[in-house]
Amino acid sequence: MNIKNVMSSAEKVNLTPMIDVVFLLLIFFMVTTSLIKEESDLKIKLPQPSTEVSLVLSEKHIIDILPDGSVHLNGGQIDSGRQTLEIEGLANTLMKLKASSDRMKMKTIIIVQADPFSPHFKAMQVLDACAASDIQYVSFANL
Repeated sequence: MNIKNVMSSAEKVNLTPMIDVVFLLLIFFMVTTSLIKEESDLKIKLPQPSTEVSLVLSEKHIIDILPDGSVHLNGGQIDSGRQTLEIEGLANTLMKLKASSDRMKMKTIIIVQADPFSPHFKAMQVLDACAASDIQYVSFANL
């Protein structure tokens, strides 16, 4: 076999797959542009978003301490197992709450509602979390 014939056959590039891909892309773009045109012909009037968005953040936040020792902030449970994670989570949440209230120039008022049969050390941990969050207005409510 001649070396010249081997070299000449290796230099040829098959363009058929590339032409197939170009035609597929052409068909795809033709179909999608016709769909976009049909959607624009529907003449649907969409509502405009209002420019005024008012988020109301309450000044008063209630921390419930239940008989089983679980702590709830505004009705949502912080954590019901490990004591250290529960108080750290409460402190982090209270810090974020205090930062949001400070941005809105509002007071952060915490009302602690402890069940008479709840562990008393939980109330102390809640007070520690409030102190760590630099919350100054804390009170206890009677149940």
